[in-house]
Amino acid sequence: MVYLLLALAIAAELFATMCLRASDGFTRLSPSAGAVLGYAAAFWLLSLVLVRGVPVGVAYAIWAAVGVAAVAALGWWLFDERLTLVQGGGLLLIVVGVVALELGGAH
Repeated sequence: MVYLLLALAIAAELFATMCLRASDGFTRLSPSAGAVLGYAAAFWLLSLVLVRGVPVGVAYAIWAAVGVAAVAALGWWLFDERLTLVQGGGLLLIVVGVVALELGGAH
């Protein structure tokens, strides 16, 4: 259940970030509202994950790494943003580092 909450926090953050990109500097009302509400939901859900006992370092690392990788992929897909091979390798290293953090922790 706790990792479902973390997945929902990540999804809310992704939604908010895509809305932020579409808000055109907060000049468009709907995407601006989506960004604010999405970030509020993401932080609230992340707080629930932390209250349920996931260490803050692990929860934040997973949240941030998946968020960074997914935002890069969504930016490429939705907004035709470039993603070089070096950038892709960097994203892969971030994900590998988070997996190592999770596997290396005492359970």
